[in-house]
Amino acid sequence: MIAPSPIVQSFFDPQTWTYTHVVYDQDGGHGAIVDPVLDFDAKSGRTATTRAEEVIAFAKAKRLTIDWIIETHAHADHLSAAPFVRAQLGGLVAIGKDIARVQSVFKTLFHLEADFATDGSQFDHLFEDGEAFSVGSLKGQAWHVPGHTPADMAFVIGDAVFVGDTLFMPDVGTARCDFPGGDAHQLYRSIQRILSLPAETRLFMCHDYPPQGRTAQPMSTVGDQRAHNIHVHDGVTEDAFVAMRQARDASLAMPNLILPSVQVNIRAGQLPPAESDGRHYLKLPVNVF
Repeated sequence: MIAPSPIVQSFFDPQTWTYTHVVYDQDGGHGAIVDPVLDFDAKSGRTATTRAEEVIAFAKAKRLTIDWIIETHAHADHLSAAPFVRAQLGGLVAIGKDIARVQSVFKTLFHLEADFATDGSQFDHLFEDGEAFSVGSLKGQAWHVPGHTPADMAFVIGDAVFVGDTLFMPDVGTARCDFPGGDAHQLYRSIQRILSLPAETRLFMCHDYPPQGRTAQPMSTVGDQRAHNIHVHDGVTEDAFVAMRQARDASLAMPNLILPSVQVNIRAGQLPPAESDGRHYLKLPVNVF
């Protein structure tokens, strides 16, 4: 019996170049939401839910029961809207179990409150490598794909893989590895694991940064990546990839929203606890990054 192929609807946020995906089995069936985005204006410090509301409206129009709200990793370029989406649609907010390592590092770097937990307990579920899960009639498996961060996950659901920040579109390449715990050798091996899947396997991007003349695209295939990825096409050795990645990473600026994003995303999308005046505050460490 051939496993059902998931239906995927993708939503692009041009402010952060991020894709949110809704993956589901059928209209009126079950779905999961991957990497939902919370609008954040860095100039004013104000949040909004415009992008998340588009995703929620789609899920409601399709009459979906949302089983999962999945984070592929603790993003450094956008804030997660997972709590808002869960409040509207239900579902378990999930991430890979190695988020605990990321939390430990950033608790120290941001000098967070003493009782900030570094065990992943802010999330409803922590996926293990190889763990099976379901989205209605769809069967999925969580893969630990470290390299960009120690906690990155890819989610294989039928013939679709949500690759997070491992691969970008072939003409953009691969993710950086210079964040705390990143490792270009690990990223290469993680990518090879994904590219060992059948050539027709659909790969859904977390981001697209299209070069001039191309519109943003949410998906490529294993075959496209193996033939055309500018960083890691067939024939590129691990040593060559690592040398390229390390040289490229040394030239990159920090993402625009890394400071607010990480503080929120390691909390499963929640803001830090309100202070005595009832307001929430994000820290701006000086001369740290």
